[in-house]
Amino acid sequence: MLPVAVAGEDSFEEIRKQNIFYIDKTYFIKEWWESKTKVSLITRPRRFGKTLNMNMLDCFFSLKYSNRSDLFEGLSIWKDKEYREIQGTYPVINLSFASVKGICFEDVREIICQLITNVYKKNCDYELKNKITDTDKDFVQSVNRNMSTGMAMQSLQVLSEILYSVYGKKVIILLDEYDTPLIEAYTHGYWDEMTEFMRGLFNATFKSNPALYRGLLTGITRISKESMFSDLNNLKVCTTTSREYATCFGFTEEEVFEALDTYGLGDKKEAVKRWYDGPVFGNQKDMYNPWSIICFMTEGTLKNYWVNTSSNVLVNQLMQTGSKNIKMELEDLLQEKSVFVEIEEETSYNQLDNNPKAIWGLLVASGYIKVVQICYVDDNRGQKKIKYELRITNEEVYQMFANFVNDWFHSEDTGDVYNAFLQAMLEHDLELMNEYMNEVALNVFSSFDTGNHPGIRRKPENFYHGFVLGLMMDLYSEYEIKSNRESGLGRYDVMLIPKNLEKDAFVLEFKVFHPSKEKTLEDTVKSAMKQIDEKKYVATLLEKGIPRENIYCYGFAFEGKKVLIGTGN
Repeated sequence: MLPVAVAGEDSFEEIRKQNIFYIDKTYFIKEWWESKTKVSLITRPRRFGKTLNMNMLDCFFSLKYSNRSDLFEGLSIWKDKEYREIQGTYPVINLSFASVKGICFEDVREIICQLITNVYKKNCDYELKNKITDTDKDFVQSVNRNMSTGMAMQSLQVLSEILYSVYGKKVIILLDEYDTPLIEAYTHGYWDEMTEFMRGLFNATFKSNPALYRGLLTGITRISKESMFSDLNNLKVCTTTSREYATCFGFTEEEVFEALDTYGLGDKKEAVKRWYDGPVFGNQKDMYNPWSIICFMTEGTLKNYWVNTSSNVLVNQLMQTGSKNIKMELEDLLQEKSVFVEIEEETSYNQLDNNPKAIWGLLVASGYIKVVQICYVDDNRGQKKIKYELRITNEEVYQMFANFVNDWFHSEDTGDVYNAFLQAMLEHDLELMNEYMNEVALNVFSSFDTGNHPGIRRKPENFYHGFVLGLMMDLYSEYEIKSNRESGLGRYDVMLIPKNLEKDAFVLEFKVFHPSKEKTLEDTVKSAMKQIDEKKYVATLLEKGIPRENIYCYGFAFEGKKVLIGTGN
C-alpha cells in the first residue's frame, strides 16, 4: 500500500507510525553531528522541512525516545552502528518559535514565556523534581507565562543545568524558526524591544551556558550579527548559498520525479518543474519545497500552494515602496529575465527601507528569488566584486509577484479607474487620460512612498515604475513594455512596443514640476515633449518598422499628486 501523502505533518514519530509519505533525510543527523560545531544556524525558506528535521533530531537524540529503534529502522542513519548506539541517549530541549506572532512586544514576550513554561513541564516530571535541589525546585515552580524578562532570558540555561546535573550529560538545544518573533517585531514596530530580549535569551542559552553540548537554530533569515548575535562568537551560519546541508531540507528533483512516478503522476514532470522547481542551495540546483509537491500529489492540480501558506505582507511592502531600481529590476524579472545585483545575506531589518542589497538578500533567503550563479566583476578600482544572477524562483512565485502588482492598481478604489485610463490611452482620449490618471495618482501615489525619504516624494520615479509594472500586467499580451532603456540619443522613461507592428506604439516621459524652471505644469509637459523630440526616443520604434503616424508620445507632468498629461505627434 502506498504511503499516505499528507502535507504539513511535522511529527517524525507520527510519520513513521502511520505510514505517511516520507523522503529519507536522516543523513542530516550524521552530517550535523560530525560537523562538531558548538552552535549552528541553518536558514531555509518556509515549508522546506525545517520543523520536521528538528523533530527528527529530537526523536533521535532525546532520552525520551530511548529504545525507539522502530522510528529509524530501514532509514539511512540506522545502517551505521555508531549512530544506533547513541540513539536516545541525550537530554534534549526542543522548542519552536513558529507560532510566536503578535502586534506588540508584551504579547509576543508572553507567548515565548508560555512556550518555555511548556518545555519545563515536558522535561521536569515528578521523578526529575525529586532529584534536584530546593533552589532549582523554586525556580522551576516560578517559570510561567508572566515571569520577568530577566528570568525568561535565563530560563533555558537554568533548565540545561538542571538536566545536566540529573543525567550527567550536557544538553542538546534545538530552536526552530528562531526569527519569527523578530520578523513580527520589524513588521509591527517593536524591533528594539524584541532584539534586546532575544539577544539576552540567546546569549544565556547558546553562549554562556556551561551545560550546553550542541545547539541548533533554524529560521528563514540570518539576522545581522550586530542586531542579534554580537555576543555569540561560537555560531556557525549556513545560509542558502552554503554548501553544507544542501539536500537535507526540501526535495531534490530526482526525489520529486521518483515520487511522481510512484503516485502515477509521471506525465506531469515538466509542468511540475515549471511551477515548483525551487531555489538553489549551495551548489545543489532544483530544490523543491515539500509542501507544494505533496499538495500536488494529493490534489493533482497545478496551483499556488506554497505562496498561499503564509502572509506575504513584508515582501509586498518592500516591492511596493522600493526604489525605482528595485521596480526596474522587478520589471526584468517579470519578463523572465535575470538581474545582476549585490546581496547581503545578513538581514539588517533596520536597513531594509534604503538598502537594495538587504532587500535582495531577504528575497533570496525567503525563497522568492533564486541564485542562478555567482559572478565576479571588476569595480571602478579594478577589484573583484561579487554579483549574483537572480531570477524569480518558479511559476508559483511569479504568480505571487503578478498578483502584488495587480493589487497595487486594482483595489476597490482604483481598479475601474486604472482600466479606464488604459482604455483612454489606447483610444488617444487626452481629456479622459488626465481625468483618470489624476484619480489613480491621488489614490496610489502615497502607497509607493516609503515615508522615510523626502526626496522620493518630490520625484515620480517610485510611482511611475510601479505604474510601468501595472502596464506590464494589463497589456503584456499585446505590448512589450520597456522602461529607462536607451533609444536615439538618450533614455526614455516608458515605451510600449506593439507585438503586432501594425498597431499604435507609445512613448511616455515623466517630469516633475520645478518652480525655478517652469511657471506652470503646461511648461513641464512642453519640456517632456521637447526631450522626447530632441533625444529622438522614437528611433527604436521607427527601426522596428512602425510608421511615425502610429507612434504616440505623451508627457506626464507631476506636482505632488497632481498630474497633467500632454501629447504631440
